[in-house]
Amino acid sequence: MTVDLDRAYWLGLLISVVLPILVGLVTTRVTHAGTKAVLLLALTALNGFVIELANPGPGWDAGTAAVLALVSFATAVLAHFGLWKPTGVSGRAQDALVTARAPRGV
Repeated sequence: MTVDLDRAYWLGLLISVVLPILVGLVTTRVTHAGTKAVLLLALTALNGFVIELANPGPGWDAGTAAVLALVSFATAVLAHFGLWKPTGVSGRAQDALVTARAPRGV
């Protein structure tokens, strides 16, 4: 299956904007910020490498994949701090799937 190059880039950009919400869904409020950042970095790196893999060109280029991963990470961080966090979407995402329970009444 081949994907039009423009579509692959736009899809990768859209995924980069949504990835901070995904990280919020699979982590809790008490998860260390560094852990969340590493998880976001890993997911955006995967996104960049998959976009390059979907490229219908002659072959896979590691340099292009690395650049796409960096752009994906920058976009995800900017989307988190510029869009999701100020609007409260990040907090609601972390409240949606509660994986750590608060201690019972004291």
